[in-house]
Amino acid sequence: MSRGHILVVDDERSLREFLTILLEKEDYEVTTADSVASGIEAVVKGNFDLVMCDLKLPDGSGLEVLSKAQQQQIAIPFIIITAHTTPQHAIESLRAGAAEYLSKPFDVDDLKLILDKLLGGDVTDAEPQDVPNFIGSSPAIRRILDMVPRLAATPSTVFITGESGTGKELLAQAIHAFSANANGPFLSVNCGALPEGLLESELFGHVRGSFTGAVRDHKGLFVEAEGGTLLLDEVGELTPLMQVKLLRVLQARRVRPVGSSHEVEVKVRVLAATNRDLEQAVKNGGFREDLFYRLNVLHVHLPPLRQRIEDLPELARHFVQRTCENFGTAVKRLTPDALRVLQAYSWPGNVRELENVIERTVALEGTEMISSGSLPDHLRGVREEPIVEQMSLPEQGLDIDEHIDNVRRSLMRQALAKTGGHQKKASELLRMSYRAFRYHAEKLGLARDD
Repeated sequence: MSRGHILVVDDERSLREFLTILLEKEDYEVTTADSVASGIEAVVKGNFDLVMCDLKLPDGSGLEVLSKAQQQQIAIPFIIITAHTTPQHAIESLRAGAAEYLSKPFDVDDLKLILDKLLGGDVTDAEPQDVPNFIGSSPAIRRILDMVPRLAATPSTVFITGESGTGKELLAQAIHAFSANANGPFLSVNCGALPEGLLESELFGHVRGSFTGAVRDHKGLFVEAEGGTLLLDEVGELTPLMQVKLLRVLQARRVRPVGSSHEVEVKVRVLAATNRDLEQAVKNGGFREDLFYRLNVLHVHLPPLRQRIEDLPELARHFVQRTCENFGTAVKRLTPDALRVLQAYSWPGNVRELENVIERTVALEGTEMISSGSLPDHLRGVREEPIVEQMSLPEQGLDIDEHIDNVRRSLMRQALAKTGGHQKKASELLRMSYRAFRYHAEKLGLARDD
């Protein structure tokens, strides 16, 4: 059984032949190319698990092959190799997104270790398949979903970017589900939702008595996720001090709980996500360059809903069906004119905003059909009237307490979506006390949104 398909791009025929023999002996399938042009053609047309590419080629730089792969959303690790080793070459390669950098002549055992680290187990049997809970059949989204098994097969960090509401955590969950860690826990933390001190304790743990309120030892998410996956959501919101501490953990794979003098080894797959432009943040000095390179090994960008609007009908119908099932009502149907209105809207809040709109509409619509008139006025460019004025009592009547709970749940979810999951800010949007918001969030099953 093949351990993976590797593309070797080098203009030296002898090195191509040597690597082919060596890699095939290690049960890898090998394809070769001898230039930037042929390397790009192979990457775009082929289906590789890793690329080994010379830095200096007759028709340009090997980094051009890496750049083209990134432009095409082909998320595979690159090992840059060269005979002309300088610190600047290494920095340039890592800055461009290479996973590793090797100088010629390289040690065969070192190469084997790197391949084991980047490819993990057998990956060629990881065929594209449906990803649960991720809806979409547009070319943009299918290209990403087809990569999920291969992203899952490598232990390298996957860096997921995209606007708020595009489904970054869903993609992280899919990568976990397809990985060798699937039977382990999947844990997620919003790095921007907690103050620095609490976040450090949440991530790395603390010992009893280390600060006021620390009445017992706390393991921390890096330890609790042992054998599984930890998603660092909104990693771009980390403070400078937490960036330093996270970098140390990712390098050493060890954490030191707050108040402890001992470190604990951690074995966990780390994924990271952000809606910020961290490359620009690095240039502006707002994010550490070395941490960015450590996180940005395999980069996947989720497109906004407006760039894959052909997925909207499928998404909308899915949310209608799920909401009706949650509410215990008969499944409603979207009319063609309602779909036209939905597809004409720009969706700044992306899929999350669509989900909230559908839930609100289902809660307020008393008939079995959802027409354009059932949708919120702002989708049609009309000034929205108060909700009470839009409501009409269905002929068969309704359970008013249940109905109010459904409306409250929908509006609270929308407020949480607009504030990035911050309950206090969401409570202010709804003119509720923070205590009342937390009470209803727990009652209505929204506690995970904080």
